[in-house]
Amino acid sequence: MSNKGYFKGWYFKCSTGDKIIAFIPAYHYSKNSKTASLQIITDEMALNIPFDTLEYREKPLYVKAGNCIFSDEEIILDFQNDSLKLKGKLKFNDCCPIRYDIMGPFKFVPFMQCRHSVYSMRHKINGQITVNEQQFEFKNGTGYIEGDSGRSFPSKYIWTQCSFENNSLMLSAADIPFSVIHFTGIIGVVMLDGKEYRIATYLGAKIKNIKGNTVTVKQGNFELTAGLLKKNALPLAAPINGSMCRTIHESASCKAYYRFSYKDRVLCEFYSDKASFEFEYR
Repeated sequence: MSNKGYFKGWYFKCSTGDKIIAFIPAYHYSKNSKTASLQIITDEMALNIPFDTLEYREKPLYVKAGNCIFSDEEIILDFQNDSLKLKGKLKFNDCCPIRYDIMGPFKFVPFMQCRHSVYSMRHKINGQITVNEQQFEFKNGTGYIEGDSGRSFPSKYIWTQCSFENNSLMLSAADIPFSVIHFTGIIGVVMLDGKEYRIATYLGAKIKNIKGNTVTVKQGNFELTAGLLKKNALPLAAPINGSMCRTIHESASCKAYYRFSYKDRVLCEFYSDKASFEFEYR
């Protein structure tokens, strides 16, 4: 564990009909203080629940905060205090992992500020959960699971995820400090018609353009554009040297535009009002 602080967190996005809810269990270590939390974000609210401890394992994925459990098979909610009640269970089926670590060769590089993981690009969700009086019922809903770990979130970054039809994509571009230099790191996956397309710095991906709330990345003959058209941003806590003292803003569900092409052939192009977006690149 770094003496500059450390954090590890997971992101469980769950979509059903016109509702989206995401759960972010995490633990954080800073200045000899160890804490844990569960953040919840929907279209309408963002909650941050502190916990004394958090248990986890990576393979198979299992995270436990209090009596709440998050894994690659299910979510179990069982929490209540004076102002909040969480209850219910969601079952996951047909998880879709990527072929190899999203970090590629960078997984072996020590002392990186932040590392990313993708556990499932898409899976089915069934069950029912309650957040206070609001019910979320899932019948063949759609899920996505990823994670982050390290010391701090990048100072500037873009992140987006969207499921569409039977497909899914994610893209992140960030300013990465490395020794005495900085470079733009790109990671992304487009799961399209059962095929995985990987977009990454270690495969030659570069930023072609960032303008307004739109980013275009190019990798050889492939080009991927993601644009935030109408945000619905709510505040979340993010780490700086392990301390959750930074405020970022995420649109758990917003209007966005995506275009993925190879040479002159458009592989997919669509608008979605159920995209997730963080645009912290100013």
